[in-house]
Amino acid sequence: MSSINRHARSAEEYDSDNLDEPARPSPPKKQKMTKAQEAKAKAAAKKKKEAEERDEEDDAYTALSKSAFNGPSKPPNGSMIDCVKCEQKFTVTRYTLAAIPGPGWLCHVCAKASGADPFKKPAAPRKRKPATEKRTVVHYEEKRFPSLISLCVQVVSKHIDEVEALGDLGTLNLQEIAKAIAKNRSLTSENVQLFYNASQVSLTLFDATNLLPAAYDTLALLNPCLTSLRLDYCGQINSSSLDSLANNLPNLREIELLGPFLVRTDAWQHFLHSKKLTSFKITQSPRFDLACLDSLLCTSGDTLQELRLCEVGQLDDTFIRALIGSDPESEETKGKKKRGRGRPSAVGACEPSTSPFLPCLRYLDLSHPSEACSQDALLELIYNLGVNLEHLDLRGHDTIMDEFFTRGILSCCSHLRTLIMASVSEELTDAGIAAFFSSWQNPPLTHIDLSRNPSLASSALTALLDHSGATLEYLNINGWKNVSHDTATSVAVKARELRRLDMGWCREVDDFVLKALIMGNEDEHRSGLPFLKEIWVWGCGRVNGMFPRKKGVLVHGLEGHRL
Repeated sequence: MSSINRHARSAEEYDSDNLDEPARPSPPKKQKMTKAQEAKAKAAAKKKKEAEERDEEDDAYTALSKSAFNGPSKPPNGSMIDCVKCEQKFTVTRYTLAAIPGPGWLCHVCAKASGADPFKKPAAPRKRKPATEKRTVVHYEEKRFPSLISLCVQVVSKHIDEVEALGDLGTLNLQEIAKAIAKNRSLTSENVQLFYNASQVSLTLFDATNLLPAAYDTLALLNPCLTSLRLDYCGQINSSSLDSLANNLPNLREIELLGPFLVRTDAWQHFLHSKKLTSFKITQSPRFDLACLDSLLCTSGDTLQELRLCEVGQLDDTFIRALIGSDPESEETKGKKKRGRGRPSAVGACEPSTSPFLPCLRYLDLSHPSEACSQDALLELIYNLGVNLEHLDLRGHDTIMDEFFTRGILSCCSHLRTLIMASVSEELTDAGIAAFFSSWQNPPLTHIDLSRNPSLASSALTALLDHSGATLEYLNINGWKNVSHDTATSVAVKARELRRLDMGWCREVDDFVLKALIMGNEDEHRSGLPFLKEIWVWGCGRVNGMFPRKKGVLVHGLEGHRL
């Protein structure tokens, strides 16, 4: 009797029938159905069961294993069944748990008593990381706590559209903010005015992609004292915008434009006739033609110090003749000009002279033309302009051979600091470049780029390091596939001032070469390069990532599965 009373009190205290809905009177006896009605009812019950099973979210840890319970399926929610433990009737809900071991089902009281929580929310399924995340290439760099200035720059760049004024932050900080904004192309015609100042003389916008043509009119009106202007990715600047810059910036002396595709010839001529420039640098301008160059030389030829015509589609030999003052339309005049200027002598030397059109030129970039200029035209260019040049960039002229180095640069250039000759002729020879550097009387260079010239190898690199290794800060020998292991290692000994080095696709470069560059050689009591910041090793199959690391040195090009 005491057991019966205990179960009765337990049933009254935990009335399972009232957990989800009020108790209902027992249904009347159903009449016997026909076979057709029974089949229809079974089909409806099966359909309802499948829908309930799709909606149910069983706990992965408490749900009964299908292999462990072979009894009847769970009754539909709302039905009355007996608990296998306390033998009391209860209403089946979505929280009803199966008895272990089965068969049968437990009421909520007995389920809690067994240690399971029927009302526990199912655990969130574990998501598998995509395969791409596991193969992320990690570069080795110094991780340091950001400075207060860098944090402020990040906050300002993130909320640039809500900033009303930047105030007196200084030129360097403004440039850092401009660079941060350029990363996600947040610069617009509205927020660009934060960088304007009526008294500033220099303005640099690193990404002007979203600036409409009218924004350049505003730029000219709000910055009347500008003497230097740099606009990167200015694809929407057009002829009227350039006219506005010409009319409203009377003191402009230096201009650098990247991507002025829409500016037409007449606008270029109007702008160049109205300015006396010391620096003119443009990249990717398909409409800049010979008449525009004549306008530049006519007005600014005697003051121009820096000239860049990079990726100019119409650049050809006639441009070269215009730069040296030769008339491309008159053979007689051209012959006189040649006879009156520096030219190769009988033994391959030259008589350098200064062009009256460009007496002050120090920086010359004629890289990546649509069609390479002839080597004869480039040689005559060096004969006339090479005396004072400090920066020479002729990338992409695939007509350049050993003769250009030995007869042109060797004899006529004596003040160069930067030499960029990437992707020139495949007929360039290792012995020819080695002889050039061995005989050149020019002071040591600081920047050398001879990449993508696969015929160059150990002899050229050795002569290069002997000539310029003492002052070299940037070296790019990407694609020199035949450089030996010992010659590549010698960079760590001969180029102690090196900051950046590209040795991509050099087959002999391995972990030992990188160890010598970064940490040095303990056996020879020699340290690594003290100022090295970045190394590129793309395509170096022997680099396995087993070399020692050093804070502050970035290594680009390590394969992800080897990290």
